Amino acid sequence: MPDQPTPEPSEPTGQPEAPPHDEAGLELARAVARSLSGVRPLGRRRPRTRRIDPRLSGAHPDDRDPQTLDATLGRLVAEQGWATEIRMHGALARWAAVVGPEIAQHVSPVTFEAGDEGRPGRLVVQADSTAWATQMRLLASTVVQRLNQELGDGTVGLIDVRGPSGPSWTKGRRSVRGGRGPRDTYG
Repeated sequence: MPDQPTPEPSEPTGQPEAPPHDEAGLELARAVARSLSGVRPLGRRRPRTRRIDPRLSGAHPDDRDPQTLDATLGRLVAEQGWATEIRMHGALARWAAVVGPEIAQHVSPVTFEAGDEGRPGRLVVQADSTAWATQMRLLASTVVQRLNQELGDGTVGLIDVRGPSGPSWTKGRRSVRGGRGPRDTYG
């Protein structure tokens, strides 16, 4: 702005003279007043979209907010694909309730191999005698139905029953390869 001539001092009227105005300060005050009143200056436009900083959380729930242990474990189980195994181990913990106390006393679950797409899972059980192994083989279809009712259709498709194993003559310090072991001297 061009310099304006300063007025000549007039006669004293008894009132103090006002200091000259600073134009930069006056513009700053006008800008603050405009921003508080909501009036936009001409020639400047607001951006059409508001950019949200992805590092800021905001008012809505976010993964960075504190989570409950239940939600965190549920997400971990879903990400790892452990849902079927966890349900199966829960059912095996209640083995006596699924098969009955008498069968559970003589037959115990050993392992569960989850099936892939199109292939059902396989449960391996161990019987303490050959009679109970035979009994379990006869009841296998009923036990599969009960397990699938608790776990969902198609979770278990096969029960592999193992009976008691006899002594093995092939192990130990004095075993003979290719021979029959101690039975070769029986006559």
